[in-house]
Amino acid sequence: MPRTHKVKPGAERCRFTPDVIETYQVKEPKPLLEFLFDVMPQRKRTNVKELLKHNSIKVGQTVTSQFDYQLKTGDIVAINLSREWPRFYNRRVQLVYEDNDIIIINKGYGLLSMGNDRVKEGTAYSILKDYVKWQDPRNKIFIVHRLDRDTSGLMMYARTMEAKDGMQHNWNNMVLERTYLAVVEGKVDQDEGEIRSYLAENSKFEVYTTQNPDEGQLAITRYKVLKRANGYSLLEVSLDTGRKNQIRVHMKEMGHPIAGDRKYGAKSSPIHRLALHARTLRFIHPITREMMSFSTPIPTAFASMMKVGGKDI
Repeated sequence: MPRTHKVKPGAERCRFTPDVIETYQVKEPKPLLEFLFDVMPQRKRTNVKELLKHNSIKVGQTVTSQFDYQLKTGDIVAINLSREWPRFYNRRVQLVYEDNDIIIINKGYGLLSMGNDRVKEGTAYSILKDYVKWQDPRNKIFIVHRLDRDTSGLMMYARTMEAKDGMQHNWNNMVLERTYLAVVEGKVDQDEGEIRSYLAENSKFEVYTTQNPDEGQLAITRYKVLKRANGYSLLEVSLDTGRKNQIRVHMKEMGHPIAGDRKYGAKSSPIHRLALHARTLRFIHPITREMMSFSTPIPTAFASMMKVGGKDI
C-alpha cells in the first residue's frame, strides 16, 4: 500500500506554489505593450495593462512597466501571471547580472562578503539569500570568492552547487581577467611594473611579505599607472594570484600604500574609506561556457581625488 503522510492543519497553506510564467521571443522590433497585445489575444486589454502596471513583465533580466519600451529582435519577454517579479534594491549592493546559475553584484565598501562569528546578518551574502528566497523559499546562494569588507566592486555568487564547484575547482582557468582600481599615496615613478613576493600571516591576522618560499605563498601583482595628481597615483591592478590582502600588502611594500589603508601604512584617508575597487571581471560561465565580461565606472570618490584644476579624469 502507498505510504501516506499526515499534514498538520493549516500547513497546506504554507506550501510553495510555483509561479505561472509565459515566455515569448520577439520576432521583430516593436513597443512592449503592442507586443503583449499580440501574444496574449485571449486576454482583455485592461488585464494586459494591469500585468504591465504591476511589474509582472520582464524583458531579459529587466523588470519594466514602461508601455513603450522598445523591444529588439531576439529579446525574451517573460510574463509572471501569479505575482510581480521581484525587484532587487539595496543601497549597498547593486545587482549587475543574474541567471539561473550565477549572480554578479557591485558590492559597496564597508560590507562583509559573508558572515563571521560576530556578524551573521547585513552581509552581501545574507542580502542575496533573502532575495533569492523571496523568489522561491527553496532557493539557495553559494559563495564563490570574497572581497575584503572595505573593498568595493564586482563579486560573483552561485545559485547552484554545480556552478559554485565549476568556478572554484578551476578558478585560474575560468577567470580570464580581474582588475582593480587603487588610489595610492605618492607618485609612482614607473608607468607599470610587477611585484612578486611570498605572503604570510602572523598571529594578529596581519599579512606580511617575505622572500622565504617556506614561510608564505607566492603572490604576483601587476600594476599600470593611469594618472598622477594631488600627491596620489591612480593604478589599474591585476592579480596573477589571489592571496588575502595581496594588493594592500604589495602596495605597502612598493612604498605607496593605498589611501585610507591605515592597517598597511597609509597616512591619509581623504575619502574616508579604503581606495580599492574591483573594477572588471571576465570569466567563462560555469554552466553555459559562454564568455562573460563585466565592468564598472571609476568610483566618483576616486575620480574626485584625481581632479586637476576641477577637471575629471
